[in-house]
Amino acid sequence: MKKKTVLKDTTDKSPVQVIARAISILRSLEDQPSGLSLGEIAARVHLARSTVQRIVAALAAEKVLIAASPNGRVRLGPTILRLASSVPNDFATMARSYVQALSKKLGETVDIATIKGDHLVFVDQVVGPHRLKAVSAVGEAFPLHCTANGKAYLAQLDDSEVEKLLGRTFEKRTSNSITDLPTLLKELKTIRKSGVAFDREEHTVGICAVGVALRDPVGNPIAISVPVPEPRFRGREHFLAEQLLDMLRAVTAAIN
Repeated sequence: MKKKTVLKDTTDKSPVQVIARAISILRSLEDQPSGLSLGEIAARVHLARSTVQRIVAALAAEKVLIAASPNGRVRLGPTILRLASSVPNDFATMARSYVQALSKKLGETVDIATIKGDHLVFVDQVVGPHRLKAVSAVGEAFPLHCTANGKAYLAQLDDSEVEKLLGRTFEKRTSNSITDLPTLLKELKTIRKSGVAFDREEHTVGICAVGVALRDPVGNPIAISVPVPEPRFRGREHFLAEQLLDMLRAVTAAIN
């Protein structure tokens, strides 16, 4: 006779375990506007139904969960909305301490930009201490194909999306600018592997940069770059890239 596996309702070992279980229950209700039954939640979080019932009752008492139907289904409640509304909802605010720390460590300017069509727009900046420094005004728009942060964003798209967005030929800003789609796609292939993009005087003569891209907590594309005058960039580009990637990993872990 086949033995049936039964989940046991063991006593919670610690407050930390209870919190972890409560969070897993809340996550099981994401994208569930009609709610879930206690049995459905128990199956999703791999806990005994009695354990789920006890934690759900505590969350419901605080209106973190509310009834979704007369027959015992529950869904996320209004307390979640109130808590969420108090969280800073712009990436620049959430990431500012990381950007400041990176700027201080490198002694260089660090920019944050959003993507608008085939351009990026600078939304925040921490300016480096050097007298000779690369600074772009907040609100200024740059093309994607010849900037480190722009190319980092493009690398997150597939080749057909890049062509649809930019076409097959691009503006020549300097003698180093990429001006055709095949050459750009070849570089994007490299960026996808390394996670970091470079601008070697492609947008502005005398200015180089490293850049990365990510998505903010609601899915909007964000690009971060470190622009550097060419004399200070030469020989440091890989160090700058490593430090920027370290910051990207820290920010991504913090906001996701």
